Amino acid sequence: MHPIILKSPGPIFFKLGEVTVRWYGIMIAIGFLSAAWFGGRLARRWNLDPEKMVNLSLIAFLGGVLGARLYFVALNLESYLQRPQDILATWQGGMSIHGGIIGGLLCGIAYAHFTKMGHIRKYADIFGAVVPLGQAIGRWGNFFNSEAFGGPVADTFPLALSIPMEARPERYLDHEFFHAAFLYESVWDLGMFLLLYFWGAEKLRPFPGVCFLVYIALYSTGRLLIEPLRTDSIMAGQLAVPIVASAVALVMALALIPYMMQRAKKDPSNRTAPPPEADTKP
Repeated sequence: MHPIILKSPGPIFFKLGEVTVRWYGIMIAIGFLSAAWFGGRLARRWNLDPEKMVNLSLIAFLGGVLGARLYFVALNLESYLQRPQDILATWQGGMSIHGGIIGGLLCGIAYAHFTKMGHIRKYADIFGAVVPLGQAIGRWGNFFNSEAFGGPVADTFPLALSIPMEARPERYLDHEFFHAAFLYESVWDLGMFLLLYFWGAEKLRPFPGVCFLVYIALYSTGRLLIEPLRTDSIMAGQLAVPIVASAVALVMALALIPYMMQRAKKDPSNRTAPPPEADTKP
């Protein structure tokens, strides 16, 4: 028997009359607040405007949530056309990280452009360092919804995720224990946060924009390793869309990293990285 078994208590935290509070939303909120707190600390350390950081975080978060949902809906359009009332029902699950990154990035860039923010690549690097923490926490929303799990595990596998009958794929109705794919990704994301926040962001500070690209590359690598285990990948014909998206993102990030580093080296202001207390740029 499995030494460790994870079993969701259910998606609902509590109900009060017509109000239903779900674990999925709670984990997303905790993830956002945690990432925003660490992002604020890093912004102050780099002498960037904390108020701008908060505003940008809120805009990017809202854009990320909307992008994550619309991306997922677009890839399951036929199903949602039959129940359009569920298109914005984010509490039911069905959010795409790739869509969230795209939505958050586009909204963040648009906000920075219209408000004439400076140092946008530095702010992007902060996001690259702290967003993995939000993702690591937010993935636990999948646990409570009994989703984002892998295929069945052998009886000798040390960690198993118990999935209720109604949430199992039809071909696995006779199986109860599955790979905890959500947990694998959560651990990977937490590792990214520890690496980038406590070491990588400062080391890459002389190269604005590179920390964010490293985050994209690392996340894409983890997704490419974990996604093949999952039973609920969104498919386009014979192709798993998350795998294709991750591969494209990884190639783009790896191609842009040396370009951004060379660009920074040619900028006299980036040849040496001043200590945080010496950075007086707004």
